[in-house]
Amino acid sequence: MATMVFGELQGREKLEEVGRLIDTLEKDLKEKTLSPSQKVQTLLTVRQYGTKPENADPIYSKRGIEVLAKYGFEGETADIRRAALRCIANALLLNSSTRQIFVDTGYGGKLAERLKTDNSEDEMIVSRILFLCTYDTTMDFDKLIKQHSLGDNVNYQIARHAKQFPKNGKKATSQLDELALTDTLKLVFNVAKLYPDLADTFTPSIPHIFKIISRIEIPSQPLDGLIGYLINALSTLDLDEKKGKFESSPLFPKFNQNCNVDKLINILDQAVSEYKSEELDSRAVPLLHLLITIYELAPEGPRKYMQWLLLPEDNDRSQPIGRSDTLSSKLLRLSTTPSTHLKTAISELMFVLSGKNAENLTKNIGYGFAAGFLASRGMEIPQNAGEAFSTSNGGFDPDINPITGQRWDAEPKDNGPPMSKEEKEREAERLFVLFERAKERGLIPEHPVAQAAREGRLEELPDDADSD
Repeated sequence: MATMVFGELQGREKLEEVGRLIDTLEKDLKEKTLSPSQKVQTLLTVRQYGTKPENADPIYSKRGIEVLAKYGFEGETADIRRAALRCIANALLLNSSTRQIFVDTGYGGKLAERLKTDNSEDEMIVSRILFLCTYDTTMDFDKLIKQHSLGDNVNYQIARHAKQFPKNGKKATSQLDELALTDTLKLVFNVAKLYPDLADTFTPSIPHIFKIISRIEIPSQPLDGLIGYLINALSTLDLDEKKGKFESSPLFPKFNQNCNVDKLINILDQAVSEYKSEELDSRAVPLLHLLITIYELAPEGPRKYMQWLLLPEDNDRSQPIGRSDTLSSKLLRLSTTPSTHLKTAISELMFVLSGKNAENLTKNIGYGFAAGFLASRGMEIPQNAGEAFSTSNGGFDPDINPITGQRWDAEPKDNGPPMSKEEKEREAERLFVLFERAKERGLIPEHPVAQAAREGRLEELPDDADSD
């Protein structure tokens, strides 16, 4: 019957009922007339009404938040405290002005201490409230870390969840466990991002995050859900394996230096096949930046492994680079999309994989893909495409088309009739215009015709000359 009444109450009736419930809870703080089960039921009803802020003003008021906070931290049973904190988490999510009201109650320290728990429901509620308090409040996270063990408790939770991902791949986590871990990872990301000086607090979690990534099953939407939050959290932390920082390398473990790299690239491979470019712009950029960071920290073995997986192979050169179905080709095609952050991150990854060398980059991905990126960075472009494909003796590599990166012997042969004089003139005019546009955009330093004339390589032909 109570549920039906809840569903029917609207407008002023709802407002009066919510006010009555808050009055009842406030009164009982002094008179202690409600049983524990009655308190829980009253708090759950308050939470139900609060799922829609309209005509629920007493919940979002200073008095309402203070009453709920007292039950959340001083309630006599875990169920009472949990129900009250759920009300608060819901209020902070739906009405941002309540976040500072909660911070002003002074319960932030107790909340951080409450994160030391083996109950995933409690972890989820506490982490969610702390996460919401990272926005537009005066919550002192430095104090929470130094005086109330916030960092230790966050690291405890991530280590606890890492144990739920065994080597045999049989998931031991429930949906509630994953939701709790997600909220804790969101808290790590925001604290480390907003307060960089506090990021080192979460360094002990780095090995456990990599452990989870290496063992987690990749879902059909690879970067949605838990994997995305694990990657986001890592992207804010210092992964440099300074001496004494870790007992053993979490990035490149001795038993398999390539295991983390392999899993992350596998995630990327599935992601570029699954999402549209506009979806990847928000989802894949942290992963691309993480791969860049890992490559720059990697020893020679993992570096070569990453180059092998991410740069075009010889097989890719059977057609112009970027046309095949390999991961490197998919990434290069995405580097030409309008998604600014995505194409910049992909180009940066290719540049780093090429030793941050303009000629190596051009050789690896072709002059067409490399020129725009180098120009946008204000870097000197090779004087001509052939320079990037020169042999060790300084001459051109005769096997590679320097513009497309394709092998000459793989290019389609023209078996049609020879071009007429008029067709040749039209084609020459078209190429002249294309080269002129490329020069204006900074893609080439000098028009090839002007360069040939300057170097004395042009020959004047008589009007009646016939040339093939």
